[in-house]
Amino acid sequence: MNLNKSLQCCAIAVFGVASLIAHNAVADEIGEPWSQTLEKARGQTVYFNAWGGSDRINSYISWAGKQLKSEYDVTLEHVKIGDIAEVVSQLEAAKAVGRNKDGNVDLMWVNGENFANMKNNDLTWGSFATTLPNATNLQDSESLTTDFSVPVEGLESPWGGAQLVFIYDSAVLETPPSSATELLEFVKNDGRFAYPAPPVFHGTTMVKQLLHELTNDRQALSQPVADVDFDSVTAPLWSYLDELHPHLWGKGKSWPASAENTRQMVDDGELDISISFNPNEASAAVKNGQLPDSVRTYTFADGTIGNTHFVTIPFNAKAKAGAMVVANYFISAEAQARKANPEHWGDPTVLDIAKLDATAKEQFTSIDFGPWALPIGSGKTLPEPHASWAEALEKAWLKRYGN
Repeated sequence: MNLNKSLQCCAIAVFGVASLIAHNAVADEIGEPWSQTLEKARGQTVYFNAWGGSDRINSYISWAGKQLKSEYDVTLEHVKIGDIAEVVSQLEAAKAVGRNKDGNVDLMWVNGENFANMKNNDLTWGSFATTLPNATNLQDSESLTTDFSVPVEGLESPWGGAQLVFIYDSAVLETPPSSATELLEFVKNDGRFAYPAPPVFHGTTMVKQLLHELTNDRQALSQPVADVDFDSVTAPLWSYLDELHPHLWGKGKSWPASAENTRQMVDDGELDISISFNPNEASAAVKNGQLPDSVRTYTFADGTIGNTHFVTIPFNAKAKAGAMVVANYFISAEAQARKANPEHWGDPTVLDIAKLDATAKEQFTSIDFGPWALPIGSGKTLPEPHASWAEALEKAWLKRYGN
């Protein structure tokens, strides 16, 4: 037998055994009794890579860390990230050089195209999310089982809900525009509006929202972008934006830096309407003195894009047991109720309140959202396009309007 072929066969055999051992190790750890996971987690430090651009969110994560340390002896280290895509790239590099254990990311905040990239490149650890004790209280929602049309399959655990909303000052604007068509007429009649330039997340989401309303082929949005006629599907969007942009704040030449920036511009009287991806954002802002109490939140009449954001454990995480404990705590009634409270964050819960006991339910029913949040039960949620659409839309937008 050829020596090279002999060595290749041996290598394949060794690799196969190693892969089987690794697979069994994953299966054993994920499927083991929760009491064993808790014991393994004691003393572990979980490096949680998550966006660090919000003081409220950072404070909430700090609070959760104190609870985890006190209750489970797990130390939560918030590694503040500007763009989680950079962490995905680091994991891809680690995978390429065979660094399959002792990684420096134990848990990460992720969804959309970043999760799709992780799943496609085997950068997630395993189907841990379905085994978490608190997962029994999650909502029965497609948004929790598919992430931008990509099946979750337990590879990430839901953390919070989100929906594109608009915030306006009712003392200044009596009737805000309730569709893409009305928005165009609004800005043509000196209404003041702007959105962040893609690839800023909220800007990309606004573009997807407009595409959902304007395209003649909505079914195409649930498919990978490579499988459809992108130019045909998006033609109405570009025609609309060509007409809209000259009338926006900045005249299509300058753009707000972020959704938070648009909120500040409403408070300063520069804009009539701001955008957010949190239906409770206005409540938190009013309570923190960042918006007047005359602001109100609404969605377009036919609905706006919504999704769920998740946490996942990378394939080479060092503190997997600790990461599971953190993910499970994040979906506890205690943690979700505090997160839903606009005094602390105001992020919509992923729990089904009806499944909770009376004490846990009271933690949610006692929250005062005031008149500023999106009224409960209003605002139809539209599905996110397939994860592949974000990058394609961003590139096309920048080619046409970037400066």
